Amino acid sequence: MGAPQNPQTRQLDDVDRIIIDLLQQNSRASNIQLAAAAGIAESTCIARVRSLVARGVVSRFTTELDPAALGLDLQALISVGIRAGQRHLMSSFQTEVRALPGVVQVFFLSGAEDFIIHLAVRNSAEVREFVLQHLSVHPAVASTRTSMVFDHEYNGFLAGAPSGE
Repeated sequence: MGAPQNPQTRQLDDVDRIIIDLLQQNSRASNIQLAAAAGIAESTCIARVRSLVARGVVSRFTTELDPAALGLDLQALISVGIRAGQRHLMSSFQTEVRALPGVVQVFFLSGAEDFIIHLAVRNSAEVREFVLQHLSVHPAVASTRTSMVFDHEYNGFLAGAPSGE
């Protein structure tokens, strides 16, 4: 038995998936472009997009930046373990870390590590400085492990997902 569905949502059909895929590729795509690609009328398309937003499927329209074009040539993923006696600080730790310069994303995890911090900086010295100044000295942090990102590709959330039929 699957997880219960939110009554405000319904299954995504092929038209929804086409619209979502196009918006993930270009959030500035016009309604005319979306409608043509989905093979539906413009009025139907705008209603579909509004429905996706109202149902919370599309939470925001955004721009993806190229970190290297901004001089941020190095990305790192830093795994963080929180001390057993400091679990009550997890929420505040996450809030503090999100506000630090260079932090792209923060993931709260289950498993061996408690958080992964996605960092974008100019060079390895800035990664080292980040770990030493913000993580190693933090009273809640028990351990860190840093991995440098050589390359990454973003597929979007529905790439390869089953249709739910």
